[in-house]
Amino acid sequence: MDQPGTIVILARPGSEWRSPCEVLSERYAYRVVLASSPAEALTAMSSIQVDLAIAEDGGDDTSGLDFLTQLRVSHPDIVRVYVTPDSHRVSMQALARAAIYQFLLTPLDAVQLGLVVERALETRELARRHRILSREFKISGASLIFGERKGSPFRPESQRFEKLVYVSEKMAEMCDLARQAATTELPILIQGETGTGKELLARAVHYNSTRRTSPLLVQNCGGMSDELLQSELFGHKRGAFTGAISDRLGLFRAADGGTVFLDEISEVSPSFQVSLLRFLQEGEVKPLGADKVLHCNVRVIAASNRPLHDLVARGEFRQDLYFRLKGFEFEVPALRERPDDIAPLAEFFAAKHADALSRKILGISASVIDKLSNGDFPGNVRELENEIRRMVALAKDGEYLTTRNMSPSLLNAAPRPKGDGAGIFQPEGVTLKDQVESLEKQIVRRALARHHWNQSRAADELGLSRVGLANKIKRYNLNHN
Repeated sequence: MDQPGTIVILARPGSEWRSPCEVLSERYAYRVVLASSPAEALTAMSSIQVDLAIAEDGGDDTSGLDFLTQLRVSHPDIVRVYVTPDSHRVSMQALARAAIYQFLLTPLDAVQLGLVVERALETRELARRHRILSREFKISGASLIFGERKGSPFRPESQRFEKLVYVSEKMAEMCDLARQAATTELPILIQGETGTGKELLARAVHYNSTRRTSPLLVQNCGGMSDELLQSELFGHKRGAFTGAISDRLGLFRAADGGTVFLDEISEVSPSFQVSLLRFLQEGEVKPLGADKVLHCNVRVIAASNRPLHDLVARGEFRQDLYFRLKGFEFEVPALRERPDDIAPLAEFFAAKHADALSRKILGISASVIDKLSNGDFPGNVRELENEIRRMVALAKDGEYLTTRNMSPSLLNAAPRPKGDGAGIFQPEGVTLKDQVESLEKQIVRRALARHHWNQSRAADELGLSRVGLANKIKRYNLNHN
């Protein structure tokens, strides 16, 4: 496999997973997320890309097996491993319903578990590559039925940063930087239009940081009074205000050691900005009605759908707070600015909602992709997902998604004007050297994507040695996701 996978372990309360987790994370470099309940495991899986799930039962408990059975429907691509103290207490029919890859007996042998996981993920990777090839041949044949697509019918394999799916250069470069930012402790500011995926980016950063084993808590700051927002984030003491019938911990203290994501940060009042600045500078938390100042260690990721630098220029947002928030600053591009991402996103959402509705969808016709590519999508990725979900709901089992399932507004959209830069190399930088290097980076990235990161084939296409290509991958900090 090109990169280590992510494993979620649903552990029985009181069981010992320290040694197995050390083997998986240190010897194999897998990312391991330990959960104590199915709800906690599902919450983590909603935020990160998970490759394998392990669930443990003990005694007469079957909640772990029930969880794996549920995953077969909700997350069919995840490999499932079952851990039980007694192989005779579980029927083969129950194991078959959950489509278990392997079951292991307790007490666990950590080395054996590592080998099982390694082989399971290798099998998953082979199955993934088989699906890609099958889909490409199917799309090639379908183009004769549904209308020939202009250019090659094969699209490069999409990349992922957890739940963010993309092929465009803009998103690739942003996600490459976000991966690096995740390993730091600096606050992060994410800006972009509504529906572009700001919260998905925040979650991806958290789960790729050293804080991933601690909580990620989310607070939308829009439309809240100062007193309520102060209570939600900093907490309060009983009797601090009318209705405060008990103490409240507050998100900052509840997330101590973890991350707090503050959405719509542009909407907070000037007075609350002062409180937030104080917290970012000193880590101080003073609950409403309390005399004592407490300290906690929280990383703040803030998001805004309005450009904060414009608000600073108009005096509506504190400049010192703005600079404090933007340890790293990301602008998530609107979907209309990255039309290359529409096709892989549409395919991702079609598979996602077909699984959720237990519906077999063969694929998306070329004419649908062409029509979607003409859409302006003011609601961005969220609007595209809603459209695909509607199309899947209207389609019948065993069908392709075709234009007869589309909304009239998208069906009648005018063709996108040519020359908007979609799919065309766009040099960046000021000097000739910078622009030439930016073009080389794009050419190398696209060649790797076309060959699904088979470096030998990409090197042959580009007329490079494999070592030469490896040097360029390292020089331009390219990543395979």
